[in-house]
Amino acid sequence: MPVLFSTFLTFAAAALSEIAGCFAFWAWLRQGKSILWLVPGVASLVLFAYLLTLVPSDYAGRAYAAYGGIYVVASLLWLWLAEGHRPDTWDLTGGAIAILAAGVILFAPRGA
Repeated sequence: MPVLFSTFLTFAAAALSEIAGCFAFWAWLRQGKSILWLVPGVASLVLFAYLLTLVPSDYAGRAYAAYGGIYVVASLLWLWLAEGHRPDTWDLTGGAIAILAAGVILFAPRGA
């Protein structure tokens, strides 16, 4: 599997894990759901942290920065699919810029 595709899949899985974990806390604190929502929420956040270690980057900070772009787009998808609120033109424009920035950070040619 090409590195670009596997990196994207890893970031996408990490984003889903992070958003689901954070949403569990949101549901508990903001929507009055049971505290038991935190059990899968914490497990999801642990999975998120593990997945970020699989990204092919020599530096954690660079991997986290590049992941931010994927997270922005995944959050907009969550907004639409899970919360039923369609992203507007500004959301989509910002998401496109974030993806471009993530690609520049992660895949730019660097000297030794």
